[in-house]
Amino acid sequence: MNIMTLKAPEQKSGHLVIPGERLGVIEEFIPDSGTYVKDGVIYSKIVGHSLLDLQNRRVSVYPSITSAVVPKVGTVVIGQIGNAQSDNVLVKIFRVGKKQVSGTFGGILHVSDVSDRYVESMGDVCKPGDIIRAKVISEKNQIFHLSTNDKNLGVLYGFCSRDGTLLIQDHYDLKCSKCGNVERRKMAPDYGKESLYRGKISES
Repeated sequence: MNIMTLKAPEQKSGHLVIPGERLGVIEEFIPDSGTYVKDGVIYSKIVGHSLLDLQNRRVSVYPSITSAVVPKVGTVVIGQIGNAQSDNVLVKIFRVGKKQVSGTFGGILHVSDVSDRYVESMGDVCKPGDIIRAKVISEKNQIFHLSTNDKNLGVLYGFCSRDGTLLIQDHYDLKCSKCGNVERRKMAPDYGKESLYRGKISES
């Protein structure tokens, strides 16, 4: 199967799609480059623009940028903790390595993938608003499953659960300079030192 080129003018009118976005069904189209099929439905595999070739009944996606930055299994990502439950938290991924991602991607961190030691609750690991560094270990069902089970992974910036102030490292704990509240996290070794894009962390 040939890789799609950018010569055809009609490709310019394609819609911007992200990985996992539905493009059609195999009864109507033949899946081409940049797509995958699951349960008879054709989805986009990459960030790019969709192209529906009505004459040949083919659907494909061509990259909108030369090197789209998306999370992949094995890559280290940085994200912000969103909704939290006792056994897992949702993570909004905004960086892969040192590069900002192309689009919006969500991940999930389960309590069993936090550490090689027993962890009772995710509340002992991270809290909503925290910035963490994690590794993508699976893309099952088009969901990025994350792990912090490594000495270089964990919370990079934590925020006081009482007043939202940036927590300062105090030996093995984190302390709020505003209210004195002491909290615990699964900290990365370079806690508070990672350079992030403006607007991702609060001022202490």
